Amino acid sequence: MKLIVDKLHVTLDRNPILRDVSLQARKGEIVGLVGPNGSGKSTLLRTVYRSLRPADGTVRVGEDDVWELPPRAAARRTAAVLQDAGGNSTGLTVTEIVALGRAPHHGLLGRDGNEDHRAVSVAIDRCGVRPFANRDYASLSGGERQRVLLARALAQDPQLLVLDELTNHLDIRARFELLDLIRATGVTTLAVLHDLDLAARLCDHLVVLHEGAVVAAGPVLEVLTPGLLAEVFGVQASTERHADGVIRITYAARPLAGGGSPQGDEARLAGAADR
Repeated sequence: MKLIVDKLHVTLDRNPILRDVSLQARKGEIVGLVGPNGSGKSTLLRTVYRSLRPADGTVRVGEDDVWELPPRAAARRTAAVLQDAGGNSTGLTVTEIVALGRAPHHGLLGRDGNEDHRAVSVAIDRCGVRPFANRDYASLSGGERQRVLLARALAQDPQLLVLDELTNHLDIRARFELLDLIRATGVTTLAVLHDLDLAARLCDHLVVLHEGAVVAAGPVLEVLTPGLLAEVFGVQASTERHADGVIRITYAARPLAGGGSPQGDEARLAGAADR
């Protein structure tokens, strides 16, 4: 299902945090939100999953503005996975955590039925957490927890996944495995990623936020240009697609703050990419 964010404005304590932000994610696409710390990425996600009401603008999942839907109906459409957001999970098993994803499909006193059990079982298998399905969630490693949280989101049967720094604090193998899982879901996804290399590997399109505004949006190679990387992130780097199909970023040895000519570094990186 398509996501459309249109002319979004967000203020906190009367201070503007997001200004005139617009973006789209087509059905099945993975769109990455990147930008320096404090650029408004997590704030934007909060407006999408109905945690923070915008001052102006709309967030549409499909044809409906999520802020005009009843909370339970909105929750059935959008599942959010935050940084190790298991909550107070002491004593809950992995299966019980995943089953929480079915809550939006129940009434206040609803009970799990066959469809719920099937959805939970399928999500557990898809995310590879069956071997520890009966373990206490709190006993798991960081990578295992993130898999469980993704399974909980998939059990919700959402039409949109919202991910906030899901790969933080994971080792490199766990990161790649989690990225592969996200790609395999086929669900429209909006993801905040701090690591530009992982964003380039995972995402179909990128949206760059800087000081609360969108400064670039589009396919990875069109967005992560040497000029943008220098201006927004303060680094000299080039981006190219390698023979294996993976987009990789090559960084200069010296950051902008170290002095020297940014134009010279940019020319050197471009020449290296041509060789």
